Amino acid sequence: MEEQEIHLRDYFRVIQKRRYVVAAFFVTTLLAVVIGTIRMTPIYEASTQVLVEKNQGTALTQRPYYDSYDPEFYETQRQLILSQSVARKVVKILDLDKKWKTYFPEKEPKLSFVKTVKDKIKGLFKGADSGQDGAASAAAIPQEKPSQADLIAEMLRADITVTAVKESRLMNISFQSEHPDFARLVANTIADAYKEEIMAIQMDASGYALKWMTKKADEERANLARAEKALQQYMKQNDIVTVEDKVTILPQQLSQLTTKLAEAEAQKNVVGNIYRQIEEVRDGKGDIESLPTIANHKGLQDIRENVRKAEQVVTELSQKFGPKHPTMIEARTKLADIVRQKNAEISKIIASVKNEYEVAQAQEASLRSALAGIKGDTQNLNEKMTEYNILKREVDTNRALYDALVMQTKEKGVTENTQKVNVWMTQVAQTPDAPVKPKPMRNILLGLVLGLFGGVGCAFFVEYLDNTVKDPEEAERRYEMSVVGVIELLKEGKNPDRFVLEEPASSFAESYKSLRTAVLLASADRPPKRLMITSMSPQEGKTTTAVNLARSIAQTDRRVLLIDADQRRPRLHKAFQLSNASGLSSYLSGTVNEVSVQSTEEAGLSVLTSGPIPPNPSELLGSQRFAQLLELLERQYDMILIDSPPVLSATDSLLISKLVESVLVVCLTGKTTYDRLHRGLKSLREINPNILGLVLNAMDMKKSNYYSYYGYYQYYSAKKEE
Repeated sequence: MEEQEIHLRDYFRVIQKRRYVVAAFFVTTLLAVVIGTIRMTPIYEASTQVLVEKNQGTALTQRPYYDSYDPEFYETQRQLILSQSVARKVVKILDLDKKWKTYFPEKEPKLSFVKTVKDKIKGLFKGADSGQDGAASAAAIPQEKPSQADLIAEMLRADITVTAVKESRLMNISFQSEHPDFARLVANTIADAYKEEIMAIQMDASGYALKWMTKKADEERANLARAEKALQQYMKQNDIVTVEDKVTILPQQLSQLTTKLAEAEAQKNVVGNIYRQIEEVRDGKGDIESLPTIANHKGLQDIRENVRKAEQVVTELSQKFGPKHPTMIEARTKLADIVRQKNAEISKIIASVKNEYEVAQAQEASLRSALAGIKGDTQNLNEKMTEYNILKREVDTNRALYDALVMQTKEKGVTENTQKVNVWMTQVAQTPDAPVKPKPMRNILLGLVLGLFGGVGCAFFVEYLDNTVKDPEEAERRYEMSVVGVIELLKEGKNPDRFVLEEPASSFAESYKSLRTAVLLASADRPPKRLMITSMSPQEGKTTTAVNLARSIAQTDRRVLLIDADQRRPRLHKAFQLSNASGLSSYLSGTVNEVSVQSTEEAGLSVLTSGPIPPNPSELLGSQRFAQLLELLERQYDMILIDSPPVLSATDSLLISKLVESVLVVCLTGKTTYDRLHRGLKSLREINPNILGLVLNAMDMKKSNYYSYYGYYQYYSAKKEE
C-alpha cells in the first residue's frame, strides 16, 4: 500500500474536529493558573553575595600555588552551604526553635477539597504499608524522633538557593520566605553560619591530624630508643670500637701476608729444586761437584785449588821419590787431608742447602697459618659488621621518621589556625521590596501557552485513542477500499426509515441518492443484480441503509426486491409496517411453497420479510433451496437487496455472501472500531472478495471533513423549497 503524504491541513482538521477538547483543556488550564496565582501567598527573596577562595600553600615547606579552575571545589562549597549542618547553625544563631512562632504565628487550617483527598490517599498508602510490613516494623529498632530544631532546619534548607556567578569566585546565597524581613535575616545569617562551618571543619581536621601525628611521634620515639639500646648492647658485647680499628688493619695485614707467602713459596721452590738435584746426584753416584750450587761455592773453590796443588806436588815428588819415601808419604798425607777437607765442605754445603729448604718450608707453613687466621678474623669481623649495620640502619630509619614527624607536628601546630577556604561577604542582603512569586503576567502567559499546546496535545491524544471509523479518507487509506456513501447523522426524534419519503429534498435523502449512484455505477456493464447489505455489529444502521437504498433505487423505475435475511433480529416488516406471519423462513423451511413477496407504498419496491424466527437460521440460509430462490427471483426483479445479519455476530452473512455478486458494508461512525472492521472484512474477503465498498452511517457533518458537502446540500435544499 502506497504511503500517503500527511499535509498540514490534516492536523488542522483534527484540531477543528476536537475543538471542544482543546477549548475545555485551554479554559480549565487558564482558570487553574489564574486561581492558583490569586490564591498563592507572595514569596520574597533576599540575596547575599560571598567571595570564596582556596587558601593554597599554607604549609611551611610548600610553595604557594593557586589553581583558578576547580569546579569540584565550588560545587563542594555550594553543597556545604545547603547542608543540614549550616541550617542547624542558622537555627542556633537566630534561636529559631524558640522564636519561630514570633515570625510565623499559627493560623487556623483552611478546609480544602484537594488537601482532604491527598490526606485520604496518604492514609490509604500508610495503611497498606503498615499491613505489609507490620512484622518487620515490630522487630525494627525505633527511630529517633527529630527535634523541632531539625524540622526548622529542613524547612530552611528547602528555601535556600546557591548559585555561582559565572567566570568569578562569587556565590549568591538566596533565601525565600513570605516575610521579607525574615528572608533578609536568614540570608545574612547563612553566610555567617557557612563561615563558622568552614572554621569548625578545619579545626576538627587539624586537631585530629595533630593528635594523630603526636601519637605517632611518641610511638616512633619509643621505637628509636629501643633500636638505640639494641645497637649499644651489641656494640658492647662485640667490642665494636676495636672491631672498627680492625676493619682498617686487617685488610693491610692480609695483603702483606699474601705477598710474603708468595715470596716464601718462590724461595721454597728454588731451594727445593737445588736440594732435589743434590739428592738425585747422590742417589745416582754422579759428580756432585759439577752441580752449579756446589761448583760455584767460593770456599769449596779454594779447597779444590789446594787439592790441585797437592796433587801436583805428589806428582812431582813421585818422579823423585818412591811411594814409601817419607816425603811421598807426607805429601800424600797432606793431599788426603785436603781431600777430606773438601768432602767435609761439600757435606757442609749439602747440609746448608737442606737446612735452607727446611727453613723455607717452615716459613711457608707459618705464613699459611697466619693467613688462614687473618681470613677467619676477617670473616668473623664481616659478620659482626653486617649485624652492626642492620642495627645501625634501623636506628637511622627510626631517627629520620621521628624527626620528620616532630617537624610536621610543630608545623601543624603553627598552621592549624590557618583556613584552607577564605570567605568574605561582598554584598549584604537587603529587605526585598517586591515578591518574586507569584508573577501574574508570566503565569498567565504560561497558562495560555500550556493551555493551548496542552489542548492541542489532548486533541491528538484523544484522536489517537479513538480507534473507531470516523473519517472516509482514513478508512480508504487503511483498507484500499472505496467509501461509496456517507450518511448524515439524523436529528433525534426523526424516523430514519421514513425520513427520505417525508423529506426527499433533505441532505439526508441526498446522501442515499449518492449511495444509489455509486451502487448503480459500480461496474461498467451493469449494476450488481444481487447485493448484500451487512455490518460488523448490531445497531450500526444496516437495515436503515437497506430500506433507504432500496427506496432510492426504486425511484429510478427499477424493480427492486428487498429481502430480510436477518433470521435472528428481523426488522424490515416493522420499517414497512408489513405482516411477518409468512416470509423467507417459511419458504426455506418448506412450510409454504409460495414465496410471500409483499408490495409497498413505493412503486417498484417489494419486500420479502424474514417470517417467523427459525431455530436453525444458518442451515436455512446455507441451503440449496435459498440459492434456487434467488435465481428464481433474479428473473423477476432488476435488483435484489439482502439485509443480512452482522458479520461478527453469526455466520449467516458469510453463507449469504457466497450467493450474491457484491457486498455493501455499513459502519456506524464513531462506534465501529477498526479492529472489528478488519476482522469482518477479512472473513468476507475469504468467501466473496467483491466487496463494493463501505458506507459510513450517522456522520455528524458539522464535525467531520464533509462539512462543506453538508452545507452545499443545505443550500440546495433551501433553494428547492423556495
